[in-house]
Amino acid sequence: MLFTALIRQKAYEHIVYMVRRSLITLVPTVIGLIILLILPLALKWLLDRLFPNLLLEPVVYSLAVLGASLYYLFCILFFYTWFVDFYLDLLVITNDRLIRINQHGMFSRSIFEVDLYQIQDATSEIKGFIPSLFKYGNITIETSGNVVPRVIGEDVTDPHMLRQAIMDLAAEDKRHHDKV
Repeated sequence: MLFTALIRQKAYEHIVYMVRRSLITLVPTVIGLIILLILPLALKWLLDRLFPNLLLEPVVYSLAVLGASLYYLFCILFFYTWFVDFYLDLLVITNDRLIRINQHGMFSRSIFEVDLYQIQDATSEIKGFIPSLFKYGNITIETSGNVVPRVIGEDVTDPHMLRQAIMDLAAEDKRHHDKV
């Protein structure tokens, strides 16, 4: 998916950062998928040990193959849905705006857009041992018209550097808007 189909870039605007969630946050889901994919094989091994003649009957064997196929299909489908949600979450920072594209499932997305000069404060946080080890965390911003802080970047790599970059770009954009 080209994100340019979702947002219209202004003539003077150029992309400074395109940020996705950290790949390390994908690891627990992949491990869970591998475990779920191994379960039918473990079940077959257990059934072969406990009931050696059970899968020799054609009806039982056909039902077992059908059940295992459906199980694998649903596992892959749920992982694909989760991966689409993971991959299509995107934070685009230009020299004029901050755009957050958030995918919700397969067929729903929300787009949050704010001009950089409206950003009053940005906060970055890294919580926990694993996030500290791999340097990923969340970024929250406060805008001039909004009293509630809004999380714009979840599990992004190097959130402290990104927060500083957003604040620098916001200060530059404020100077530009003060001149106009």
